[in-house]
Amino acid sequence: MDYDEVLKRARANMNGACASCPVCNGVACGNRIPGPGAKGTGDVARRNFSAWADIRVNMDTLVENEPADTTAHLFGRTFAAPVFAGPVGAVATHYGDVHNDVTYNNILVPACAKAGIAAFTGDGVEPTVMQAATAAIRASGGAGVPTVKPWDPETIVEKLQLVRDAGAFAVAMDVDAAGLPFLKNLEPPAGRMTAGQLAAIIASVDVPFIVKGIMTPKGALKAAEAGAAAVIVSNHGGRVLDQCPATAEMLPEIVSALEGGDVRVLVDGGIRTGVDVFKALAMGASGALIARPFVNAVYGGAAEGVGMLASRYISELSDTMEMCGAHSLAEISPDMVRLP
Repeated sequence: MDYDEVLKRARANMNGACASCPVCNGVACGNRIPGPGAKGTGDVARRNFSAWADIRVNMDTLVENEPADTTAHLFGRTFAAPVFAGPVGAVATHYGDVHNDVTYNNILVPACAKAGIAAFTGDGVEPTVMQAATAAIRASGGAGVPTVKPWDPETIVEKLQLVRDAGAFAVAMDVDAAGLPFLKNLEPPAGRMTAGQLAAIIASVDVPFIVKGIMTPKGALKAAEAGAAAVIVSNHGGRVLDQCPATAEMLPEIVSALEGGDVRVLVDGGIRTGVDVFKALAMGASGALIARPFVNAVYGGAAEGVGMLASRYISELSDTMEMCGAHSLAEISPDMVRLP
């Protein structure tokens, strides 16, 4: 089975929820929610993709002829590459009922671990979403990152207990999920919170805390002040705010704002190749998250599809490193990319 066959099977299994495009660029899905689309005009998902495409890589082959080492380290774990599957919740609602959150995570999490990377898992209104995610992570020896939404304080406590029980090596919160309709109208209130409230949540866990949904230097500094171990430059795939910048556009400013500190910077949004991952690393990121393509991999190829996709990203990253003169991740430098 090749990746074209994976996409063909995914297209059939999703019953029109996702077009399973050869290039996942946000065009076909537009603003289809429920589904994989973006909010409002759907502009942000398309912009996320095109912003990475506008960045070019600088070739330099006058270097030692040695293989590139894509090995990455994050919070005491070693990975085959700094590539992570992004969090997706309520998959049956958005992508089709061939899978639910239990079956999806039972495929994704161990398949990513086997491929040498890790999966971030999603959250949702139904308790089974987080329960399924954390159970899959626990079964994989903690090799995953549960992503908790910014619920009310009591619900967050319940979710974080599941994270502890799973033995996850880190936990994330997608604070940009405050823009999702099901959070905006909850009682007690959920969604937006102050840096002080976030700090209290971070202080309650004993594993590295990752704040996902940072799109400004000011937000990054607030997250750092609250005690975040890492931030993810993310606009939720364009699903929470129309007309905001692409993540690639904001990454350099956020990296600069956090320079000199201990907070790691990850990024997602429109990253579709190992070349894109290389660009993100050259711009100062420590790793990249990719979500929608891994959904297609699960729906179209199960564990084999996930492994195939992960291997492709790692191979593309390695090839780009070799052609740009970097033998290790530490050797990837800003001068290896050309910004628009």
